[in-house]
Amino acid sequence: MKQRFGWFDVLNALILSGVVAACLYPFIYMLAVSLSDSASIAKGQVWLWPKGFNLDMYRYVFEDGRVLKGYKNTLIYTSLGTFISLIVTALGAYPLSKSKMVMGKPILLMIVFTMFFNGGMIPTFLVVKELGFINTVWGMVLPGAVATWNLLIMRTFFLGLPQELEESGKIDGLSEIGIFFRIVLPLSKPVLATIGLFYAVSMWNNFMGPLLYLREADLQPLQVILRNIVLSGQFTGTEGPVVGDIVVVEDGLKFATIMVSTLPILMVYPFIQKYFVKGALIGSVKG
Repeated sequence: MKQRFGWFDVLNALILSGVVAACLYPFIYMLAVSLSDSASIAKGQVWLWPKGFNLDMYRYVFEDGRVLKGYKNTLIYTSLGTFISLIVTALGAYPLSKSKMVMGKPILLMIVFTMFFNGGMIPTFLVVKELGFINTVWGMVLPGAVATWNLLIMRTFFLGLPQELEESGKIDGLSEIGIFFRIVLPLSKPVLATIGLFYAVSMWNNFMGPLLYLREADLQPLQVILRNIVLSGQFTGTEGPVVGDIVVVEDGLKFATIMVSTLPILMVYPFIQKYFVKGALIGSVKG
């Protein structure tokens, strides 16, 4: 039978197309400006397609040592932080999914309590300072190692796993730790991939943490360096051809920097998207 499309389907498609266009336009515009020559940028001729295609802006970006150093720091913080967050979240969610856990419900209520109330910025900073994490990698990856919502999603996912698999592991002589690492985790790839992406994006875009806990410029991640570049518009060794107002040309440099800092994390989504429905929705619906 032929599927008929009503007015609702047409209206829905138009609205969603408008939302997609509104989301994509800033990236398309920034990419077009960053790939255009200085004269076209100065004259305001760039809209959706580069004018006078060149890669000078990106060459200037990568010649600036701050950007490459920020890339290295961000990759370290993101990879290490995501790994630690996944391990700690999984180790916390698995026992909470067991009804036989002693004081399980009170502990779960205390964890849920942190979703609505927390110590605040100053107490958190004092704790991090007393632990000696200021100006260290650990100050970037440990204070936000566990997100309560992600832990609850993972716990609910573990609740949906068949109990027979764990019982078979016990028959084979596995301990609870062995069951967790050899049976539960291999079956939890969808939720691990989904939650891992959430943690990675949060760590990649982390901005307040470095401002609070890092004092040395060599430890600053890419987002802080990007913020400094966008606000000041100053690059080292970027005296290229200029036509018209120099501020207009600096827009090309800023947009090139934004694209360089954004595209890597965006490229991860297509590889993880297939796990979203199976991971996030199962973990949030079953209870």
